Amino acid sequence: MTKPLLQVKDLRISFAGKEVVHGIDLTMAPGEKLALVGESGSGKTITALSLLRLVQNAQVSGSAVFQSPKGEVELLGMPERLLRGIRGQDIAMIFQEPMTALNPLFTIGNQIEEILALKQGLAASERGLAAIKLLADTGITEPQRRAQCFPHQLSGGQRQRAMIAMALACHPKLLLADEPTTALDVTVRTQILDLLGELQRKNGMAVLMITHDLNLVRRFADRIAVMENGVVVELGAVSAVFANPQHAYTRKLLDSKPTRDVQEKLQEGSLDAAPQAVMHAKNLRVSYPVSVPGFKGWFKTGEFVAVQGASFDIPAGQTLGVIGESGSGKSSLALAALGLHPSQGDLSMAGMAWSRHAANNKAIRKAVQVVFQDPFSSLSPRMTIESIVGEGLAVHRPDVKAPEMQQRVLQALLEVGMAEAQFPGLLQRYPHEFSGGQRQRIAIARALMVEPKLLVLDEPTSALDVTIQKQILQLLQRLQRERGLSYLLITHDVDVIRAMAHQVMVLKDGVVLEAGPLAQILDSPEHPYTRKLVAAQF
Repeated sequence: MTKPLLQVKDLRISFAGKEVVHGIDLTMAPGEKLALVGESGSGKTITALSLLRLVQNAQVSGSAVFQSPKGEVELLGMPERLLRGIRGQDIAMIFQEPMTALNPLFTIGNQIEEILALKQGLAASERGLAAIKLLADTGITEPQRRAQCFPHQLSGGQRQRAMIAMALACHPKLLLADEPTTALDVTVRTQILDLLGELQRKNGMAVLMITHDLNLVRRFADRIAVMENGVVVELGAVSAVFANPQHAYTRKLLDSKPTRDVQEKLQEGSLDAAPQAVMHAKNLRVSYPVSVPGFKGWFKTGEFVAVQGASFDIPAGQTLGVIGESGSGKSSLALAALGLHPSQGDLSMAGMAWSRHAANNKAIRKAVQVVFQDPFSSLSPRMTIESIVGEGLAVHRPDVKAPEMQQRVLQALLEVGMAEAQFPGLLQRYPHEFSGGQRQRIAIARALMVEPKLLVLDEPTSALDVTIQKQILQLLQRLQRERGLSYLLITHDVDVIRAMAHQVMVLKDGVVLEAGPLAQILDSPEHPYTRKLVAAQF
């Protein structure tokens, strides 16, 4: 029998004496695709990083035997000098967020060439062509031009492809892929997954996929290992585990798909009568100034149109779901709706239009609030939870005294499922003391404090684990039923749209391709692009 490519036995990882991974065993065959699945904090990323000893201040014990081209090696016990020869050469890694993993000061081509020089010893004359070929192999268009780009000049999908090109530069035997598609649109996610599968077959490479996306696992992996609290609780073939999960935690993950629980019946006439809409837009246009190349740029600026001719109504207590890929104009539409970027056309909120004078917008800002994608970056790390949640009320109702303010903050937090009994000293804590789902609940409480009519939800669950995502969506559904809130939901996740939206608008390159009731758009899409989006939600 062929020896395992990687055999991990009794792997234990501790920080300052506290064990976080508790004696796990894993085996990978050459060319196998194994998915390591679990929520944030389960230990899956720490496990993968520890194989290459990339975790600072970690105490790692156990055994990780790897069959390198030069023979069998013990990854956890070999000298650092020898391990550097394994990293990137025989075992490569794709990190979750390419924007932070790539060096912003060097072009993509320079960064790939550096690996080719260090690991392959290629001459300068050969490295440039080799880097371009690697980019071409990952499906990047115009690879010669893209090689001269800096990371910020590429889209999310292009940056991820560049990361894959770097990882595969030395034709590794094992690829560690840490959430390689989490931050990508559904169509780009499908492309990256297909690309990894094709390159895996072509190079005979094994892939350890770290993810919390069970749909991705079903499509990509041969076997699945489910981790909870640093322990592998279930291990087996993907088909067997999905068909008959044995552990309660696995069943919980499989049952975490968003479910629909919204008020379906609309108020009489609310669809067709624009005056009854909470937000009304007609021929909305959003543009940005851009520089004009050459000497003409000395005298005038150009224009990039991000949204062109969008028209919609959002009735009270209903959700308009806006779906599209990165660059489609979703975020620009949200900025215009929030009055954070000027727009042309007719846009009104509760009968009021945004003014160019900030002082005139106080009433409309009270009526529309926002919940951002990443709660950690949207909450000030220097402010207590009491200050964060109460800030809006302090601006719009300065007459409210401190004791009443504190009670209102506590009530808002209780409404989103955060009681002081559960979190002692809740009001004086800071955002970093809470999990991602808890921070998103705090962000929702902050938005609710001023009793808005409309919430703009900008990818409110894309940064969360599947079980937490389901909880947040259930919370938003309950708040909509109880408060009659309207939502402008910006997302690329078709499952979230199915769970939340009443009306759907599909954007591509700033143009509305089709719009209408949920069932019409998702079940009987007319435009090929919409059909592509729906089909990509595997």
